[in-house]
Amino acid sequence: MTISKDMSNCIFCKIINGKIPGNFVYRDDNVVAFHDIHPKAPVHILVLPVKHIESLRVIKNEDKELMGFLMLKVSEIAEKLGIGKNGYKIVINNGEDSGQLIFHLHIHLLGGWKEKTSWEV
Repeated sequence: MTISKDMSNCIFCKIINGKIPGNFVYRDDNVVAFHDIHPKAPVHILVLPVKHIESLRVIKNEDKELMGFLMLKVSEIAEKLGIGKNGYKIVINNGEDSGQLIFHLHIHLLGGWKEKTSWEV
């Protein structure tokens, strides 16, 4: 199942704009982070820019500061949620063939595993 690439139908834009509820753990003018509704780990947060960017493929030079800020926020959120010290995984699906379903750039922040054999996603 692929969700529309049309920004007006973007489910993440609707969550950001309050049209659909989201369980936010962080929000500012540039970045939001909320719980994934289908978690693949004990902690599974989606971290994304407020600006609608379809995927890594279409990032522009003007977005480099935003992308750096996004990565800093991933690290801060991991610390806030208590998974920074023991480690976490970040995943960015880029395009249909990678499994990207929602075409608004987002980072999956995954962690909180207690057993070493259960971290595979």
